[in-house]
Amino acid sequence: MNTETIFFLICAVVVFIMIIYYSKRRKRFSSLIFGTFMGFTALVLVNKFGGIIGAELPLNIFNICGSTVLGVPFVAVMIIIKYI
Repeated sequence: MNTETIFFLICAVVVFIMIIYYSKRRKRFSSLIFGTFMGFTALVLVNKFGGIIGAELPLNIFNICGSTVLGVPFVAVMIIIKYI
């Protein structure tokens, strides 16, 4: 098993977990839209103003997909990883 296959398996598991999470919420659709919007907004704000604190994240496909699926916690973890 190569690294790319493992990466895609982990991504599929994370997406599946988020589908289960959003399906158990009382307001499923609005919760999904709000989480997606907040994650993407956080990524754009960090991209735009992150240079001030040295935590600028690029707008690439990985970061956009991660922030829209996982939300603000993804952006926070990416900033922490950048500092490590």
